[in-house]
Amino acid sequence: MTSHSPDRPRELVLVGHGMVGQRFLEAWTEQPGADRWRVTVLAEEPRPAYDRVHLSSLFDGRTPEDLALCPPGFLAEHGIDLRLGDPVTAIDRAARSVTTRAGRQVRYDALVLATGSAPFVPPVPGRDAAGCHVYRTIEDLDAIRADAERATIGVVVGGGLLGLEAAGALRATGLSTHVVEFAPRLMAVQVDDGGGALLRRKIEDLGVTVHTSAAADAVATGPAGRVRALSLSDGRELAADLVVFSAGIRPRDQLARDCGLPVGARGGIVVDERCRTADPAVLAIGECAQAADGRVYGLVAPGYQMAETAARELADRPGDGFVGADTSTKLKLLGVDVASFGDPHGAAEGAVDVLYSDSRLGVYRKLVIGADGALLGGVLVGDTDSYGTLRPLAVAGRPLTVPPEQLVLPAGLSTAGPVTLPDEAVLCSCHNVTQGAVRAAVREQGCDSVAAVKKCTRAGTGCGSCVKQLGTVVGEELAAAGFAPQTGLCEHFAQTRAELYEIVRVTGITGFSDLLDRYGQGEGCEVCKPTVASILASLGGGHILDGEQAALQDSNDHFLANLQRNGSYSVVPRVPGGEITPAGLITIGEIARDYGLYTKITGGQRIDLFGASVDQLPSIWARLVDAGFESGHAYGKALRTVKSCVGETWCRYGVQDSVALAIELELRYRGLRSPHKLKSAVSGCARECAEAQSKDFGVIATSAGWNLYVGGNGGMTPRHADLLAADLDRETLIRTIDRYLMFYIRTADRLERTSVWLDRLEGGLDHLRAVVIDDSLGIAAELDELMARHIGCYQDEWAATLADPDRLRRFSSFVNAPGTPDPAVTFVPERGQIRPARPGEDGRVLTTPAPVLVAGPRLEVLTP
Repeated sequence: MTSHSPDRPRELVLVGHGMVGQRFLEAWTEQPGADRWRVTVLAEEPRPAYDRVHLSSLFDGRTPEDLALCPPGFLAEHGIDLRLGDPVTAIDRAARSVTTRAGRQVRYDALVLATGSAPFVPPVPGRDAAGCHVYRTIEDLDAIRADAERATIGVVVGGGLLGLEAAGALRATGLSTHVVEFAPRLMAVQVDDGGGALLRRKIEDLGVTVHTSAAADAVATGPAGRVRALSLSDGRELAADLVVFSAGIRPRDQLARDCGLPVGARGGIVVDERCRTADPAVLAIGECAQAADGRVYGLVAPGYQMAETAARELADRPGDGFVGADTSTKLKLLGVDVASFGDPHGAAEGAVDVLYSDSRLGVYRKLVIGADGALLGGVLVGDTDSYGTLRPLAVAGRPLTVPPEQLVLPAGLSTAGPVTLPDEAVLCSCHNVTQGAVRAAVREQGCDSVAAVKKCTRAGTGCGSCVKQLGTVVGEELAAAGFAPQTGLCEHFAQTRAELYEIVRVTGITGFSDLLDRYGQGEGCEVCKPTVASILASLGGGHILDGEQAALQDSNDHFLANLQRNGSYSVVPRVPGGEITPAGLITIGEIARDYGLYTKITGGQRIDLFGASVDQLPSIWARLVDAGFESGHAYGKALRTVKSCVGETWCRYGVQDSVALAIELELRYRGLRSPHKLKSAVSGCARECAEAQSKDFGVIATSAGWNLYVGGNGGMTPRHADLLAADLDRETLIRTIDRYLMFYIRTADRLERTSVWLDRLEGGLDHLRAVVIDDSLGIAAELDELMARHIGCYQDEWAATLADPDRLRRFSSFVNAPGTPDPAVTFVPERGQIRPARPGEDGRVLTTPAPVLVAGPRLEVLTP
């Protein structure tokens, strides 16, 4: 392989510069003697390697530059000649040269084929019509985005990983989306029937229509030759303006076929465990190759391992060959967490399944256990938090040390202790990094953070699914060595949420990018972006839908409304203290009637309206604002409600005016953004009708004043609130609540309820009492000023949105057809109202008819 003429440098030609090609270059440049080779890369695409795994993030605001994998200066540093847009068209093995599309001939001593794969398009009539696309490259997505501007309905052919990614992209553009899958379930390779059923339900709840056990039969076109419908094998026809074929991939092995290299029966350039083809001068890696175990791997992790194997082979270095790979997968599809690892279908003889399923919470977990008690594989849908532990256990193949019945339970229900992984367990399957290698990086290489371990071992730099477990291992090693573990918010910020809050407060930073540039690294993630958005909002950082802030928000905040299971939204006006006038009730009733919305009186003493479309939200809120209502912030991590009983005004047992105080508190703290949602209540006597002791802060009247309780929680893990102070006068009570709330917002972790925060707070209730009442830290004036700033800066988010045309532009189901209802959001009648249509039910789309009076204050009432 390495013989050469001494009077010239050796020539290495790499065909293809995708993810696997770039990994090969990185691995190659780390080999001894690599600098004695001249490397030429011949690529088909017009841009250097990029992260194809996260291609769909382009629909979430990321740019092609964000996905770039080739570090700046890397090619120049290593003298690599990259030629873009000029693919190889022929290989002359006898002459050891390749010819490109531009007619260039390039000689080689070693040739590495990394040509990847091509999307499989079923041979159906009309597949080449205008409006038909594949989902593979950045250029493919650009074309889909351009076509989506004149489309309303999109159909994805294929319900696997890429198909569901494509469906998420179409839904992000505002299209009514269908998925057609030939198998009886989605993701048939990765999940079983139970997991597939839950995945389907969750995806259909988001408004995507799923058709299984059906294949594409033909694409029908209109007079202009554009797509108008897709015919299915079961005889149905789906109206469509855009079709995306994502029905699998096929190895790009034509170059090998044309030059006489053996290929597999189902495609793929045949290679051995060292990634060598039948020609010793030619290697093949990634999706274009059939590995030594006879499989073609369509995942990036096996491709990376093949790239590293090929680099060692060319350098004549020893090392394990590539004889197969772990095909475990963890990802988020249309917002649904899905993971599959090991043998998810229990194909091994004697294997048994251990199942946990909760359809109410949307969780499905299956573990496959071997006859010897080892974990063989599993399926996780809706809750994948334990993937980082379970996958290495399955790869290790050792009998479990804890009962599998405990491992299959979600974290909150399991009583199993910590699970010990062997050091040979592979934590990062993308780069084949073991737990032992990670521990050694901390102990021997001085890595003191996840970021440092990533740089040293490459663990966590692939798909990212191992990062959580990586953090656990790094923390354990640092603690064992006597160092405090890293407590940063995420890999992009070394600071905690509380520290970031202080930075923003002191520096006056008003944007995420500025904070990231000055105190973080990288591009940010789904953890730090909404966290920083909440911090900025709690410090009066402007309207949440303005500029960069809009892109940081969680899904509900994007439209200032709660997304419901069928893709519709709820409208929740604020009803301070639960007190509402007859005129207010009539306004809500008329709006619900005119828009056909479902109405429900909630436990928070307000009225929720369900079933609104994105397009309807502004007009609904315009009527509510005109009637004096404000946003109830049901969509945000903020104050929700302050419940009350009727108090001494009406109740014979009441000793204080609980309604007046509840209204005052709710209006004072409305819109206050916090680490988690806040609920409160005021009871007018010790009978506690408002249930104040189950709230984040609750007030109970006494004959001498008010008792203040804090840290209560009525959620999945109820906690009785603690008495912070007794018999307070109104002024002291409000000042104490002010400081309590601002101290919580200032010091709590991300998504930490007040109950958890209070249990974690060093010194507990006594310390809290000392801070907010006795000013033991000397920050009471700062806390008072922060609350005063909130009160002074408050503006109703919906009133401000209605006054700004730029903010209103986002409220459209279809950007190219404003006002058009989403045909996938359907309802059926029930008990005189509506509810979301279930799969298989013949639901109807709600429209907004002209108001028709069926009841109300103007309806004439005749009496005998």
